[in-house]
Amino acid sequence: MNNVAADFQFHLMQDFFISGATLSLNFRKQQLKLLKSAVEKYEDRFFEALHADLHKSKEEAYLTEIGLVFSEIGHALKHLQNWMAPETVKTPIALFPSRSSMVRVPMGISLVIAPWNYPMQLLLAPLIGSIAAGNCTVLKPSELTPHTADVVTDMIREHFSSNYIAVVNGEGEQVVNRLMDEHRFDNVFFTGSTAVGKKLAMKAAEKLIPITLELGGKSPCIVDKDVDMDAAANRITWGKFTNAGQTCVAPDYLLVHESRKEELVNKMTKCIGEFYGTDPRLSDNYGRIVNERRFDALTPYLAQGRVITGGQTNREEKYIAPTIMDNVVHDQPLMKEEIFGPILPVFTFKEHEEAMSVINHNPSPLALYIFSKDKRVQQQYERLVQYGGGCINNTLVHLGNPYLPFGGTGNSGMGSYHGKFSFDCFTRPKAMVASANWPDPALKYPPYQGKLKLLRWLFS
Repeated sequence: MNNVAADFQFHLMQDFFISGATLSLNFRKQQLKLLKSAVEKYEDRFFEALHADLHKSKEEAYLTEIGLVFSEIGHALKHLQNWMAPETVKTPIALFPSRSSMVRVPMGISLVIAPWNYPMQLLLAPLIGSIAAGNCTVLKPSELTPHTADVVTDMIREHFSSNYIAVVNGEGEQVVNRLMDEHRFDNVFFTGSTAVGKKLAMKAAEKLIPITLELGGKSPCIVDKDVDMDAAANRITWGKFTNAGQTCVAPDYLLVHESRKEELVNKMTKCIGEFYGTDPRLSDNYGRIVNERRFDALTPYLAQGRVITGGQTNREEKYIAPTIMDNVVHDQPLMKEEIFGPILPVFTFKEHEEAMSVINHNPSPLALYIFSKDKRVQQQYERLVQYGGGCINNTLVHLGNPYLPFGGTGNSGMGSYHGKFSFDCFTRPKAMVASANWPDPALKYPPYQGKLKLLRWLFS
């Protein structure tokens, strides 16, 4: 793997930002267009790298990584001028004669730390927000997907000055700790596990650095008794087993009405065969576990219940079949830890209060999926469950809408991004009150005796 740490000099990046070179609309749009053309040029290498790292087909790589990057760039280019425009706000009469406005300004130098499960998209999507915001950026790809990290490194080095965008590779804990210890970044954007996110938040707090955490959690999927089961089976199977279940917003477990469990499981089993064939190990459309360490963490789950379908494994190929399980006990690790793999426990419920109790037994999830035709049921889960975002009668697709914020709450993260929310994430609001020279009311100046009644009126 290429290591460009020696090319990265923090003080030169600071000088570049302070020069004001990144501030203009024209510069930001040029850099976004340059990033798009760079990804287009490197598209074939990304296809190869994502297949080598995670066994992703070209189609899945485009659907879940490259295409989303292009969509984010296009959205930012279309709306950036409006996002950057000063916003006039109301001014209270007590400040007469003045006008008030707000403009969002760049943070400065951003550190973006990406995970391994979507190693291209989850590195470049935050970068798009940082570029649009007018920042300089340091990128840390995941070392667990080395082929993709190499492609990103080569692409960035070829197209951007290291004083503007730099890539730092290496073992995550060592590299990130060193970066955080040696430099004061103006904001940090991290996608990954809750455990690592907590450690990063503590390091950021030492220097009062704003941090955005995109984490995970046990995202539930509730299936009511009134649903279109064919559509539900398709959408849940796709949402769970895309990228071999290594998706932060994948359904982590199913809560299905007891009257429909057998039907749903049968239809999902059929969907697995339709999506990946009779032997998913031979399918070009089914991914692999990222490494042996994760494989070894996942396979013990298979003994914590009854395998209904799937369950086959091959450590040499880092393969775990799409697996559905039942008879799982709630205090097993399978229901205490985020699975982050192609294993789906199924539970039943009679009343929604039972399902709600199971959900609330775990910390706030990143996503929640409700399959129901009953709007009262939909609203019940929306109101009473704390979660980042989700879907009604679908899975995953909320993250593809740039007009929606994507982020977690509590243990599943803090802060959000995508579209305008990415721009907001990498900027801060700067307030300004502009006052006319005349008139200049004497009310605000001493002596104040006799002015209290008028002051009460002004501030009421």
